[in-house]
Amino acid sequence: MEIGAQLFTVAKHCGNIENFAESLKKVADIGYKNVQVSGTCDYEPEWLKEQLDKNGLKCVITHIKPERLTGETDSVIKAHNIFGCDYIGLGWYDSYNENQQEKYAEFIEKYKPVAKAFRENGKYFMYHNHDMEFRKIDGKLIIEKLSEDFSADEMGFTFDTYWAQKGGADPAYWIERFCGRVPCIHLKDYSYGGKMAVIGEGNINFDRVFQMAEKSGTKYMLVEQDDCNGEDPFECLRRSYNNLHTLGFE
Repeated sequence: MEIGAQLFTVAKHCGNIENFAESLKKVADIGYKNVQVSGTCDYEPEWLKEQLDKNGLKCVITHIKPERLTGETDSVIKAHNIFGCDYIGLGWYDSYNENQQEKYAEFIEKYKPVAKAFRENGKYFMYHNHDMEFRKIDGKLIIEKLSEDFSADEMGFTFDTYWAQKGGADPAYWIERFCGRVPCIHLKDYSYGGKMAVIGEGNINFDRVFQMAEKSGTKYMLVEQDDCNGEDPFECLRRSYNNLHTLGFE
């Protein structure tokens, strides 16, 4: 398994193309070789390929805006071909609060064709969980329903360790349960009071997470910290990298 940086961690430093380029360099200088592109300014795929090559980086997964996933599917596929990325993700689906059954059915209707088109073109649709997927619809967890209503060929999970724990779930259990469909996971630690933390500075049992990720075929573990609690996000990425590097991950 390889580690990488989820650029959403430094989203405030990627608001324009110049700052985005500088952030890629800073991430590479820390030692990361893989990135997830998410939460950045708009970019041309040719520009991203050039910047990745320049910094010795590989984009292994993205999060793409919902309207582009559903309305510009072919364009999204072509763009990912240019910068060589096979995993295309949805980062957030905020429609489970009211009319849950109706909204869930709407999600299936919208994203089944997207998942099918991706698979037919050598890409893989990835769903990123938060805590809300550990609510129930008709007595079943939303995340369970998703795993049943989309086959493993149609959709994978970018499983987020922090949000699973916040939702009252055991991250390692779910990574094992989704064996074969978690090529990418988000490493995010959970500290007292529900704060997001640098990997190794919180209380998630990452020994088990790593064990189950290896067993389940995970390729990339992306470090993400949405909230750095007032610290420099690049410093947080650095400490997480160092802690993972000490454990033998590159």
